[in-house]
Amino acid sequence: MSTHPGPGPYISKAEKKIPIDDPSGKWSDLTLLPEWEEEFYDVYTARKHGKWVMLKALKKQYADNPEYQAMLEREFDTRYNLAHPNIVMVNDLEMVPGAGLSIITDDVYGYSLRRLIDEKRLTPKIVSRLQTQLLDAMEYIQENHIVHHPITPDTIIFTEYNENLKLINVGYDQKSELSEQDTQEDIRSYGRVLDEVLDNLPTSLPRLRRIAKKCSDQTHPFRGIPDIQLAVEKRSANQIYLFLIIAITILLALLIFLVSTQ
Repeated sequence: MSTHPGPGPYISKAEKKIPIDDPSGKWSDLTLLPEWEEEFYDVYTARKHGKWVMLKALKKQYADNPEYQAMLEREFDTRYNLAHPNIVMVNDLEMVPGAGLSIITDDVYGYSLRRLIDEKRLTPKIVSRLQTQLLDAMEYIQENHIVHHPITPDTIIFTEYNENLKLINVGYDQKSELSEQDTQEDIRSYGRVLDEVLDNLPTSLPRLRRIAKKCSDQTHPFRGIPDIQLAVEKRSANQIYLFLIIAITILLALLIFLVSTQ
């Protein structure tokens, strides 16, 4: 169960309260979340001036290493400049008693996709969000040339009341340009997420299954996130081009008619 006033992210019984020595009273209720940990980082929830936030800090064995400190600061710089409604916002980088230098992010009141799968609580709205909001967020990440860890059900959160999708821990580093390998790994990770969701639905969705399969197709893969969006919307690039050509032709015909009647 969560320590939050709402359900909070997927917080298990493994959570651990961390004592805080903060005479200012700014920080309280620091709680380690082992299930959210990464290779070099620990993740916490805490109250900052009474407001719940999430923290990402270096594990103790790396905390005093300048190389890893620079890595944390680089991730903060990358994530701080991201602004998308389906990506958890980064607010600050500061020293937190009991945690050390930490990236401070918005808290998310809701459940991870992993928990929703495990508890068999998938809904049509969640499936719809994966086809729209997740792809929108991934397209934004690629447009900003962000290199990140693979997107998984553990890093996708759905908010408590309206089931809006939020990605956590997406920013790792920023390049001047993404390689084809980077973009294809994003596409493959989307296919894996979609496949797992489809495996746990009580009904069959053949069109989405075909999309998931093509995401991992080594011979004829999707070229980019926009191609997946087009497939989800049951359209093709050729259909859009044809529509544009027809529209332009109609406009030209109308213009010629107006000129000839003057």
